[in-house]
Amino acid sequence: MEFNPTRPKWAQIAEDIRRRIESGEYPPNHLISEVKMEQEYNVARNTVRKVTAALRKDGLIVTTPGMGSFVAARET
Repeated sequence: MEFNPTRPKWAQIAEDIRRRIESGEYPPNHLISEVKMEQEYNVARNTVRKVTAALRKDGLIVTTPGMGSFVAARET
């Protein structure tokens, strides 16, 4: 992914993950791994934590301590 230098990286990554969730590429209960995100986007863990916080705030993921973050079940 090529980052736009005029916008925060965490916001751009959150948009990409949001798109993957909405398209079904990441189905409900799919693990959103901070380590994999760090590697895929080549960013620091702090940046990844901002991404997960934003997605959690929007209700797209649910984080369970000791287990990780997962795509939330879709409301029907």
